[in-house]
Formats: sequence, structure tokens, C-alpha cells
Amino acid sequence: MKVPFSWLKDYVDIQCTAQELQDKLFSCGFEVEELTYLGKDVTGVYVGEITDIQKHPDADKLQVCQIYFGEQIGTVQICTAATNVFVGAKVPAALNGATVLHGEEIIKIKNGKLRGVTSNGMMCSGEELGINDDFYPGAEVYGILILDKDTPVGIDVRSVVGLDDYIFDIAVTANRPDCQCVLGIAREVAAVLHQPLKMPAFDYTMSEVNGQEADMKVTVSAPELCPRYIGHSVTDIQIGTSPAWLRRRLALSGIRSISNIVDITNFVLLEMGQPMHSFDMDMLSGREIVVRRAKAGEKITTLDEKEFTLTGENLVICDGDKPVALAGIMGGLNSEITENTKKVFFESAKFARDNIRKTSRALGQSSDSSARFERGVDAYTTEFGMARALHLVQQLDCGKVTGVHLDCNYADTTGKTMTASVQKINALLGITVPTDTIIDILQSLEFEVTLDKDGDTMSVKVPAYREDVDGYPDLAEEVIRMYGYEHITPTFLEKASVTSGGLNDEQKQMNKFKNVLRLQGYCEAMTYSFYSPKSFDLFNLPADAPERNAVKILNPLGEDLSILRTFLAPSMLDNVVRNLRRGNENGKLFEVANVYLPEALPLTDLPKEKKTLCLGAWGDVDFFDVKGAVESIADAFSLNLTFERGQKSFLHPGITAVIKLGTKEVGYIGELDPRLCHELAIERKVYLAELNYADLARKMGSGMKYEGIPKFPAVKRDLALLADEEVSCGEITQTILRAVKAVKAVELFDVYRGGQVPAGKKSMAFSVTFQAEPTAEKPLSGEAVDGFIRKILGNLKHNLNVEMRA
Repeated sequence: MKVPFSWLKDYVDIQCTAQELQDKLFSCGFEVEELTYLGKDVTGVYVGEITDIQKHPDADKLQVCQIYFGEQIGTVQICTAATNVFVGAKVPAALNGATVLHGEEIIKIKNGKLRGVTSNGMMCSGEELGINDDFYPGAEVYGILILDKDTPVGIDVRSVVGLDDYIFDIAVTANRPDCQCVLGIAREVAAVLHQPLKMPAFDYTMSEVNGQEADMKVTVSAPELCPRYIGHSVTDIQIGTSPAWLRRRLALSGIRSISNIVDITNFVLLEMGQPMHSFDMDMLSGREIVVRRAKAGEKITTLDEKEFTLTGENLVICDGDKPVALAGIMGGLNSEITENTKKVFFESAKFARDNIRKTSRALGQSSDSSARFERGVDAYTTEFGMARALHLVQQLDCGKVTGVHLDCNYADTTGKTMTASVQKINALLGITVPTDTIIDILQSLEFEVTLDKDGDTMSVKVPAYREDVDGYPDLAEEVIRMYGYEHITPTFLEKASVTSGGLNDEQKQMNKFKNVLRLQGYCEAMTYSFYSPKSFDLFNLPADAPERNAVKILNPLGEDLSILRTFLAPSMLDNVVRNLRRGNENGKLFEVANVYLPEALPLTDLPKEKKTLCLGAWGDVDFFDVKGAVESIADAFSLNLTFERGQKSFLHPGITAVIKLGTKEVGYIGELDPRLCHELAIERKVYLAELNYADLARKMGSGMKYEGIPKFPAVKRDLALLADEEVSCGEITQTILRAVKAVKAVELFDVYRGGQVPAGKKSMAFSVTFQAEPTAEKPLSGEAVDGFIRKILGNLKHNLNVEMRA
């Protein structure tokens, strides 16, 4: 919110400097992000009067002027090529050492000679001062800026043309929409400086109307989107240029003057925070205004000549036949104010902030008005905004205010009344603020306070424009920001105690978990908790897949972030694709994050949040590299993870495995389906794995086991087995491990398919390691190992139809 210092002085008697006011605003909760002095680039420029003009002896287009700057500076000779100067003209002149603007650059003026004639400065145009006609009349004239004849000579020109001013760029928090205007900030300034607030004038006189002029009517058919709508007609309009003071106010706030009627609505927006609109009444059909939802497919062309196709979610202002404005955003081209306008219908309304925000985003159309409505406009200010506009119409003498005043009010404009305790306010603040001080502070902020006889209970009537105040904690906030945060002394909350700090067991476990993956070469990724519903189709998920049961966001930033994710693979694949397209041909990433699983849709309760791990690897890696990373987790936390052949719609049908913890499936691992790679134009192989971290965490051990050192060496035997093609390595490995307790390791070292192996079969060679228990008194004998082998082969034959290869 940009606020001119000079404008604030219209409402508050400010005796401090702009820099001091900046500090005071910060102390009461308003951060000034930037304080800009408008004249910082224009220095050493003074008002002078031309007393004599002579032609340059050696240049037909140059004139030699004598300029008087008063007794302190005297008369200075300056040469110029401007043709609009004359004797007696008051002009701004930059003297030796001055700085002025040349486009975006700052140039320094030095004494010199033009064609041999001394020139001790430069007369300035409006462009060189960085101003336009809105700052000072004539600033855009081609030539030297001619100042008013009554302007005193010798004074700094910045005070004449409006550059001797500061602009406060104030960060207004979302809970204070009442401060999105100059008057709102002025209220805060008056309170913090302990000065009275001088309100602007709202008075106006209505003239009688008869016949057709009195037939105007307003209908609000969507009061949930428009709680208050005020309309007032003004006749005998005289479109013209606004007075200099009004144009300068708008210019200081970054708005160009258009015409007196349009400028009035913009002025009220800046001053009161109330967006307004003016319709040309002669362009309205049926002499009525209807506030309603748009019809599907209905079209409107706005003032910037853009055409929009509307839906039932958009609110429009209509006449008897058609839309004439996008409510709260922009007026229609079919009812704009022109130089021929003779009758105006002013609109001052409160629209639902969420509807304006959604419409603005959906149509890609925004304005200063929509920005205000999105932050919130109260129904109370709506009435005062209209009164202020009508007062200005009479002040500028640009129309006749009629008695046609239409007010459709479905909102409470009386303000809240609440009971608060001084003791509770002090208890919340942790300090004792005197009761009289609390009352004085609240009253300075326009709260009406009555103290009960008990000296503690206060009856507080909240100003109608303060919709953010809802209880005694809000009152406590108002008190302390004016009383001063420096008065707060550090104290513990009730029942608080000093702790040694550090991480809890769960956090330590998570850190260890992530470090295991980092040691495997993986980098941690963090992504949004949302993605597009198109991801489900990209991943070829069946229509009844549980992952499709996702929560939709009511106000998404866009379709790409419109649902809560139910599994992490789409987010990880987005990361992989982004890295590949930016030249990162190899990489390993992991993410540990929540997925959101609703019990039912539509939601009746918050979705279940389940912490999940996702791995993504691409480039010079293979399936077993990713599988090794998963196994490293199992080893670090003593998890009994097994891998079995599986299927996923988005993974390679022959290179996919499900991961089990005991008998429970906790994840999957596999290579991305080549068809999906082709669709995404990925030329490198991509591997994905996803595990339910919550299930793993419940079974995680410390990862440390203490055993005695074996007294005797291990015994290794190789087994060449003949198995059906459908039998996996994992199934054989688990069967061997479960068959004999003395088996400590099983490793596959060869797979063979060939002429000596029957069709539908494969030869698999395993190295099996046997180890006697640490407490054993003798080593494993050959006979004992042979017995183990017979038992293993028996189990393999019985369970998997696997037998020894001949």
C-alpha cells in the first residue's frame, strides 16, 4: 500500500519527520518496506524569473536569458533553445552542480559555454524533473515548464511541483483490509501520535427528481455474493479535467487522471478503500440494475476491450438486458463514461472476496478494485464511500446529485459488541497495563469502551470496519502494539519447563534412515504435496485403482497442483524428467513425505497422512543398484525385507518386484515402463521404488546385533539347481534360509538357459555358506553338511518343484 506523506497530513497533524513516522508505524505493526523521497534525483533546481532575453550571436536557434533567483543567488545567465520562454516567465532552472533526469539516467549540470557564450545552468522541462501534467499543469508541454506567475523566486522547485514529498510503501497484513487505504493508515497514525483524526467531508445536498428519473431500481439476486449494493444517480454531468490537487493525489499513488467522474471513483478507492464504478445511465436498458450470477456462455467486453465468456460462478452487474460490468473487477465497455455522458449511476458495493478472487484468476483479469475486494471490503465503508463520492461531485461542480439513492443491504453494519476482562488481557500479555491506558488505547482506535463497576469488565463496541476483531485476544493485540512491544518481559508459558533440547528418538531414526540413503549416493528431494489428476492417466492406473481416490483442492493454484497426492511416484518422475531435460544424465534422488488417503469422498474427516519413501534413479544404474539401496535400509534397521515378482501399470512388466516385510506388502521397485519413457521422450532408463515408511518404522530395530565370534571356519557348498522359469531367485533363497538354521548366506552366481536345459526350465547356481553356532564345541563335519544339503533339496522339491541339476 503506497501512501503519500502529504496526503496523511490532510487527516492528522503530523509534527515528526517521515523517517520518525516510519519507525512509529513499525512499532505498531505496520512495516514500511520502502520510504521513497520523490525529489531524490532532482537537486539544485530553483525557481527563477526571466528578466531579459537576447538572441545568441552565433546560433540562430539559441537564446541568451538572464534569470533572477532572488537576493541570495542573484541573476544567472543561461542559454536555451526553447521557443516558449518569455520575459517575466517563472521557470525551473538547474544551476551548477544540480542533478536532473534524462530518461532513466541522472545527469549533473555544470557551467559551460554554448557557441562561445557562457551558460551557467539549464532551464528544465517537466520531463527533466520527472513529472507529468498530473503533478503540475504544463509539465508535458514541449519546451520549458512555465510555472505559475505567483510562484516565489529562489525557492526549491520540488516544493512547487509536488516532488517535496515522501511515499510510504507499507506492508499491510491480510487481517487488516481496513488499512488498504490512506484513511485507514491515517487512523493508525493518529492513534500512534496521540493526535485527533480529521475525517474528510461526506456532506452533500440532493435535488428532487420527478417522473422517469425516479424509476431507477436495483435488484440483488445473489445476496450471498453481494451482501450490500448502493446505487445513486447524478445528472447534468459535465465531463472535464479534474482540479490540480486531485490529479496530484492520484499521480502520487501511481494513477493517471482520466476525467473528473472517473477520477472521483479512483480517489475514493485510494482514500476510503472502497472500490466504486460509474455507469453511463443513458447506456443502461430498462432503467434497472440487476446483480446476479452470469448465465453459462454469457459474454461481456470489459473497458480494456477484452471479451470474456462467463460461467455461473461469475458475478455480473446487469441492466435490463445484458451484463454491464464484471462485479468487483471491471466495468463493461457498453456502459463506460465518455465525453458525451450526461447522467451517471454510481455503484458502491461489497462483494464476496472468494468469488472475486476465483473469477479474477479464472478469467485472467485483475484490477485495483479486484485487488481490494480480494483482501476484503466491509459493508460499513460502502456507505461512506458513496457519500464521499457524491460530496466530491458537488465540490468539483461536475454534476447534480439527485434523490435517487438505492441501498440493498443484507449485511450487519452496526459492528460487534463484546465483553472483555482487563485481567484476562493482562494475563495474555504477561504484563500489567493500567486499566486507564487500555481504555485510552482502545478509544484512540475508535473502539467504544464502557468499564463496569467492578473495575475489570469492559463492554467494547468494535468499529464496523474492524471485521478482524473477534475476542479479547484481538483486543490484547491492539493494546500491546500501541502500548509498545518493548514493555513485554520474557516469561515461561504456564506449565512450561526447561529441557535439555535435542532430537527425539523418532527424529534420530529418521536422520539415520536418510543418512543410509545418502551413503548410497542419493540426494534428498522435497516437492509439493499436490499434483495433477492427469498423472493417474499418464501412469496408466486402472479406473478402480485406490490411488485415484484423491482429495481435490477447492482453490488450487492451477490444474497441475489441484489434488493431494496419494503416492509419490508422479512427483519423483517429474523431478527425473526435469533433471534429464536440463542435462543431468545421471542421478539418484529420494523423498520422504506424506501421502494423503481419504477414508471416503466427499470428505467427512481429514484424510489419513501416511509417511512414504520414494527412490528415483536414472542413467548409469540398473535394477540391482536400486534394490541394493533398499537392502541397505533393511541391513541398517534389521528389517526382514523380501522381493517377489510383481506388476505395476507404470513399470516394466518383466523388471518389477513387490517388497514385503514378513508377509505384508510394503512397497514396490522396478524399471519405468518403456512406453511411458517414450511418451515422455526419456532416452535413459529410469528406476522407481516406493515403500511405506510408517510400516517400516514400526519394525525398525537398532540395526546392531551382538554375537560371539565363531570358533570354527565356515563351510561353503555350491548347488546347481533346475527350476521352472516362473520360480524366482528370492523364493529359492528364502526356502534355503528357512530349511536349515546353520545357513548364514545364500548367493546366486549363475543363471543358464541352453541346450542341456529342458524348455521352460532354467539352471541357477547358488553358493551356500554354513556356519556352526558360536557356542558349538566342534566344527561342522562333512556328514552334517551333506545332511543339510539333503534337507534343503527336499524342501526345494516339495515347495517349489526345484531339484538338483544332473
